[in-house]
Amino acid sequence: MFLLNLVSISPAWVDEGSQLSKNHKYFVGERVVWLYKARADSDHIQRIPAEVIKLGSKQVQVRVHTQDNKFVNRWVDANKLENNKNS
Repeated sequence: MFLLNLVSISPAWVDEGSQLSKNHKYFVGERVVWLYKARADSDHIQRIPAEVIKLGSKQVQVRVHTQDNKFVNRWVDANKLENNKNS
């Protein structure tokens, strides 16, 4: 007998049960700046405007606008975010 287990697409470390997490200082819908490094050994940090769309137990999901007028979602460490001072 073959049993097929269906699993959720979201990462295992994400706690989606609560949109409000005690560990994060951000809230859903907030505009933030993602401090992105292309490689771990790189010294260059890019400041990318983003919007918080989900809060996880260890990470925050942000939506980033791309150059071709689309959006991509990325799970990032909350320590790599800072408040957007322009919003």
